Amino acid sequence: MDPDLVLADWAGRRITVEIDRPLGTRHPREDDMVYPVNYGFVPGTLAPDGHPMDVYVLDGSEPLERCEATVIAIVRRRDDVEDKLVAVLDPGFAWDSAAITTAVDFQERYFDSWIELP
Repeated sequence: MDPDLVLADWAGRRITVEIDRPLGTRHPREDDMVYPVNYGFVPGTLAPDGHPMDVYVLDGSEPLERCEATVIAIVRRRDDVEDKLVAVLDPGFAWDSAAITTAVDFQERYFDSWIELP
C-alpha cells in the first residue's frame, strides 16, 4: 500500500491516461488474462514501483490509446507497494464499491485489495 497516495488529492480530478493495455488485449505475461477495461498510467507521475501511477478506466466500450478521465476511487493493495487509481470517462454515472470490485477483479483477485471511495 502506498501511504503517500491520498484519495482527497485525486478524487474528482480530471487526468490524462496513456493506455498501454487497451480493452480486449492480453496481459503481457499472463496469456489467459484479457483486459475487460482500458488500463494505463498517468504520465509524469511516479508510483512506489518506480513506474508511472497505474489507472483502471472503467467505462468505455472501445479500446483506447489515450483518454481524459475523472478519478473516482483508489484500489488499495495490502500486499503490494503500489495502489491503482480508478477513473471513468463519464463522471455522471455513479460507481459503487461492488461495481468497481467486479470491474477490476480480473487482476485484483491476485492481491489483497479493497476499494477506497471519496
